[in-house]
Amino acid sequence: MSNVNYNSLAGTNVPTDFVELPSQIMENWAAEPEVLKSFAKHHKTGEVMPDALIQKIKNAGTYGQGFATTEYLAASLLDMDYHTNAGHGSNVQDFEKQRMSSRGLTDQIIPRYRSTYFNHIFSGGYSSGYYSYIWSEVLDSDAFEAFKSKGLFDKETAMAFRKNILERGGSADPMELYRRFRGAEPTIRHYSKRGLN
Repeated sequence: MSNVNYNSLAGTNVPTDFVELPSQIMENWAAEPEVLKSFAKHHKTGEVMPDALIQKIKNAGTYGQGFATTEYLAASLLDMDYHTNAGHGSNVQDFEKQRMSSRGLTDQIIPRYRSTYFNHIFSGGYSSGYYSYIWSEVLDSDAFEAFKSKGLFDKETAMAFRKNILERGGSADPMELYRRFRGAEPTIRHYSKRGLN
């Protein structure tokens, strides 16, 4: 889908927090009633999923999100701590405990991943950038709102997303590309109304 002059700017050759937007936005359609009713049918009767069950799925989607967001942010902050040399010479478990308690986190709220198996902090291109997943969630929830407000399958919105986000890759500043698509910078308002994926 890329439409750029140089392959080095195509597709996923974008900043870390922008790379997740195209994949994460696609997840939004799965639980929408209009989409569910097109495929979620009883295996024997063929009856579409009832509205009451769809509402239960929607309600369950936000259960515990305060906790989940806090542990996500705790992991992001721990990642930053490691890369600011705050833990030089420390035992890994002691360092993690000290950093979490300094932020007021209780033993019930720990980082999403513990240091000993938190792969993103030192590999995969996300070193000191785990926070980017939160920002990507803000982007995808705001972008999906453009589809919800005009219709999930609105061709004009889909084409604007394709031309301004998918086709452009790293050929321009991500915020400029986003503004071209959405007409404004993203807002946290839509992210705060839904749960993390």
